[in-house]
Amino acid sequence: MKSFLSILLFISTASWSQSADFIQLKKHNKTIATYYSGSHIAFTAESGAFIEATINGIKNDTLYLQQFIIRYLPTTIGTYIIDTAGSYHYKYHYKQVVAIGQKEKSGFNTKGSGAALLSGGILITLGSGVVYLADRKKFSAPLLLASVGLGTLGYFMAKGKSVAVVCLSVKSTNWFI
Repeated sequence: MKSFLSILLFISTASWSQSADFIQLKKHNKTIATYYSGSHIAFTAESGAFIEATINGIKNDTLYLQQFIIRYLPTTIGTYIIDTAGSYHYKYHYKQVVAIGQKEKSGFNTKGSGAALLSGGILITLGSGVVYLADRKKFSAPLLLASVGLGTLGYFMAKGKSVAVVCLSVKSTNWFI
């Protein structure tokens, strides 16, 4: 028995332990992700900032993060090297985390739609001008007015201004002849 105990003292055994502090992301009582010191996290903060960083520590429900500044520098032979220019240290309480990953913007993009209306209005106005110069019989004044109106509406939508939309009805029998 004594020899058995002495042999056990010299045999190394593998043991596993959990990290000191960790944060688990759960949805409907199922663990989706676990974050601990040394792991990488990407989240959207309460202020709207998107943070991608390495977790240096988790203490008292606060994430201590380090974000690296990485730059691509050109070389003399025309290639690029990756250089770490520095790093930022942040700390966020877990309640300041709004979404894991980048928060998707939902809703209607008025600026993008306004830009499309503006460019379409300009294109149709230019086309109407060419038709007016080439063949006045095929020219359509209501189409020209509508394209100018849509271009103006698109300009104000792209600028982010509020626009009161007034609908005009134009009766014409020769739209496309």
